[in-house]
Amino acid sequence: MKISTRRAPLIPHSQNLENREAGSLGVTAGTWRKYLLPVCLIPVWAATMGPRAGVAQGRTPAEQAGVRSTAKSTEARGDIARFADRVQAALASAGGDKAYWGLLVSDADSGEVLYSVNAGRYFVPASNTKLFTTVMALATLGPDFRIRTTVESAGERDSLGCLTGDLVLVGRGDANLSNLVFPFVDRIERSGPAEKALADLADQVVAAGVKEISGDVVADDSYFLPERYPPGWTIDDAVWSYGAAVSALAIHDNFISVDLRPGSSIGAPLAYSAAPWPGVYAIRNDTLTTAAGTEPKLRLERDTDSQSFHLTGTLPLDAPARQLQLAVSQPAENAAAILMQLLQARGVRVDGHSRARHGDRGAQPQTATTMHVIAEHISPPLLQDVRLTNKMSLNLHAELLLRVAAKEKAGATTLDDALGFATQFRQGIGISPDDVQLTDGSGLSRGDLVTPQSVVQLLAYALRQPWGSDFLATLPVAGQDGTLENRMRGTAAAGQVRAKTGLVEHVNSLSGYATSRRGAHLLFSIFGNNTGTHGRDALNVVDAISVAIVEELAPHPKTRVAPSAADRRPAFPKQAQRQNSR
Repeated sequence: MKISTRRAPLIPHSQNLENREAGSLGVTAGTWRKYLLPVCLIPVWAATMGPRAGVAQGRTPAEQAGVRSTAKSTEARGDIARFADRVQAALASAGGDKAYWGLLVSDADSGEVLYSVNAGRYFVPASNTKLFTTVMALATLGPDFRIRTTVESAGERDSLGCLTGDLVLVGRGDANLSNLVFPFVDRIERSGPAEKALADLADQVVAAGVKEISGDVVADDSYFLPERYPPGWTIDDAVWSYGAAVSALAIHDNFISVDLRPGSSIGAPLAYSAAPWPGVYAIRNDTLTTAAGTEPKLRLERDTDSQSFHLTGTLPLDAPARQLQLAVSQPAENAAAILMQLLQARGVRVDGHSRARHGDRGAQPQTATTMHVIAEHISPPLLQDVRLTNKMSLNLHAELLLRVAAKEKAGATTLDDALGFATQFRQGIGISPDDVQLTDGSGLSRGDLVTPQSVVQLLAYALRQPWGSDFLATLPVAGQDGTLENRMRGTAAAGQVRAKTGLVEHVNSLSGYATSRRGAHLLFSIFGNNTGTHGRDALNVVDAISVAIVEELAPHPKTRVAPSAADRRPAFPKQAQRQNSR
């Protein structure tokens, strides 16, 4: 099946990238993703002529922060020599030989650098950016932090149940105002309608005795300023759920699920349903059902910020249902319309209309109005959202984590201020500002740049924290769950690698933790940029290096950490055991 927008050509299925890595909560949105990567990169010969086993590039910030080069002690090690040969073979393979590669592997117990290629060079990280965001959120807010979403009013309810003035839905960056089931284990589960969280709030309003609202239903996302799309995101990103607009109010991850099914007969239009459906959007359906066995050809047209979707094309009579996850471009307006619809369905009369209230950069301070809380929704603990974000690579969740941490701890209301807060955090834990240049919190931006050594520094820092083991458990497990569920199955790396994937066109990255067959506890970061049009080739290179890490590398007896020091570090995970969803 093929889908495009008016501003993008059709994308052949063979060029589709991993759906989940696109930050989608469903099975199809990322399938038709269009990526642009306006970055010129160096060919692979620069990498293959780089340092060999155990050699770092001069004294780097990574060394100053405890990730040390031990070239003399590693040069004679057979395990590292064998690993180096396998890395070079992988980089020289078809699909890897024209790309630009960076790699750093270090011993988690000693800080010893075991292998390094271009570890101090810049790479576009894709979703490895989420490592920086989620570690910062855990460190600054804490694993148990929760977000409160409220329904408020400045007016009073009279004896007849009439509420004077507006009813205001106040968002504070909760990414889970949906029907997602928590605690999240390793599969996304849903319970109830897409608008379940808002329906619960509407039920509380009714239970409070409100029967009529004399004013408007207002959705207030002024918790931070309305900057819906970070720099480096493309027009095509904004069509699908993985590129949904960022807002302090995120209902159902700010997308609409549209399910398409063949019509009742050949020539009939496709049947469709959409949820949540606030009534402010329109779908023009010019599709047709074709004979069984014919090729499905679907096309979506939507202009930027348009509230109209135009579906054309065909689906055969015997085809299974298709789901499109279409991004909401005006999240607060969408939330207000849905809440008003839910209240009216419960018998509440609304004399006004639905509207949004946004923050204003130039607004003058005003005297605070006393607001009465009528209903509230409390988010799951932060650690649960970090687990969901990292396992499933959810872009909107990462963007909100960045902004909420900066708002709560530094009063930041703009994206620039939030990015500045994140930069200060990284500097505070010893990461050089020259090693990380981020323009968003998710990695969807093509303007993000990081070095492999900065990622390994970050991983080492996280491991030393009281929540270090919990953080490790948020990462996908090779061959088992998340965005690594279908990778490295049946290899030595299955269950032994916990790592964050990164995947946009011409970019493939993987960074995290591994336990080798010989018991070495390892930190690693692998980046491939300029990887060509066949994403699977680059993915195979990354996976081959990951398997080699597990199969070849061993702890060094002379550099093992002393028992007393090991006792102060969170236990490195043993082989991950598959957990079943509730």
